[in-house]
Amino acid sequence: METTRFTNALERDLAAVAAVGDDETAAAAERLIQALRSSAGMRLLETLGEAAMEISAQLPEGHVEIRLAGQDPQLVYVGSEPADAPAVSADDVLSARITLRLPESLKRELEGAATREGVSLNAWLLRALTRSTAPPARRSGKRLTGYGRN
Repeated sequence: METTRFTNALERDLAAVAAVGDDETAAAAERLIQALRSSAGMRLLETLGEAAMEISAQLPEGHVEIRLAGQDPQLVYVGSEPADAPAVSADDVLSARITLRLPESLKRELEGAATREGVSLNAWLLRALTRSTAPPARRSGKRLTGYGRN
């Protein structure tokens, strides 16, 4: 994704607004454009990072990363191997039961998602619930790992 296209458009917009004024306004706008040039690029990267976290939180597996190629960011999907079911310790056997009432259409969608991943509906729900209670994302140097939360 070429961010310079967006920053250049912002510069053109600011110059067009400044063109309405006098020479002093145009000079002030030029100084402002110079000051905003790097800041606008950084703000775009921050926005893409937030978007990647929001998208990742909605994915059933894997996550989206922002990778820089020179100064151009790329959104990259990183898949994960589907797990059969979360590991259960010997002390924590699958014995708890819960009754959940939901619309038939949602049940069909959940069954379809489980079938696509090759697991039972129970295993799929257990993994989805475990993932939803996972600790929030953490930073490791300049890399963000984990899952984003709303």
